[in-house]
Amino acid sequence: MEVRDFFAADYADARGKFRAAAAAAGLALSEHRHPARGPAGEALSTDTVWIGPRSASRLLLAISATHGVEGFCGSGCQTGWLQTRELERLPADTAALLIHAVNPYGFAWLRRVNEDNVDLNRNFLRHGAAYPENPGYRELRHAICPREWTAESRAAADAVLEAYGARHGAMALQSAISGGQYFDPEGLFYGGTAPVWSHRTLLAILAAEGARVRHVGAIDLHTGLGPYGVGEIIDYHHAGERGRERIVDWFGGEATSLQEGTSSSAKVSGDTSRGIASALPDAVVAAVGLEYGTRPLKEVLDGLRADNWLHLHGELDSPQGREIKRQIRAAFYVDKDDWKAMVFERSLDVMRRMLRGLAEA
Repeated sequence: MEVRDFFAADYADARGKFRAAAAAAGLALSEHRHPARGPAGEALSTDTVWIGPRSASRLLLAISATHGVEGFCGSGCQTGWLQTRELERLPADTAALLIHAVNPYGFAWLRRVNEDNVDLNRNFLRHGAAYPENPGYRELRHAICPREWTAESRAAADAVLEAYGARHGAMALQSAISGGQYFDPEGLFYGGTAPVWSHRTLLAILAAEGARVRHVGAIDLHTGLGPYGVGEIIDYHHAGERGRERIVDWFGGEATSLQEGTSSSAKVSGDTSRGIASALPDAVVAAVGLEYGTRPLKEVLDGLRADNWLHLHGELDSPQGREIKRQIRAAFYVDKDDWKAMVFERSLDVMRRMLRGLAEA
């Protein structure tokens, strides 16, 4: 059994491998059909598998493809856990719930966003109330998402972004671009103005499956930030939250903090941890993002900018369209054996430590 075999070539392959691994382990699958179809007309679904006793009060939760194209990594980890039977050795009173491809549309279409151009990891907040402001994005909107995608237009737009970074600092620029925004539905990192399909589906799964649990350790698998193949444990919680206390207890200083500004990610609102907590109000939720580095940050952001332009103004079935899709896939998934080995081993390490922490909760 080779680690490379846990990982897939596309969404349909990933789904097939996950479902086959669950079936081989004798586990029952549930599917939640998405109303749209993939680029080859294939059905899209969020699939789940429950492992362990239904009466368990402790739950390990692992989610893949919150950002669709990042699902290559998360799916590979989940499939690998099943194929190696790693989760057959759960502690007492503990179960595991694997949610495969929570954003199947983005995974299938090689997009980070969903069918509504919404960033799911910015969508879990109270809609109808005042949304967080991002004045940096407002200022840089036309440079982040230029209407043309040529060498000349990119150079001009990049000059604007570089000037902003020189004035305010690199992290301020990253925050302006990726922190999230709620006013431009055609822009990058758009959080939406209502709960999207994947948001509603995740909450429905958790409400149905997790009603009995009282302690949750959640891992949301991501790629695109940090050094090559390194899995950064990003603590989603605010200071003073019980989840924050548990993550510090379980992982110590190794866990960076989204809210305190020590992680490779900009501070965001509406991440999945908020959704998990809202769906399981009787549980203490300790949630992390496990973020794997792929390529330099500029390459990653340029891949997102190009993909945004392509779906607004370009032609998918063209040489440029195919090149942009190759570019965004490569930005979030390194199709090399050494990277896959690093990713999988780190996922085992974090998952095992979270299980040990849950057992003591």
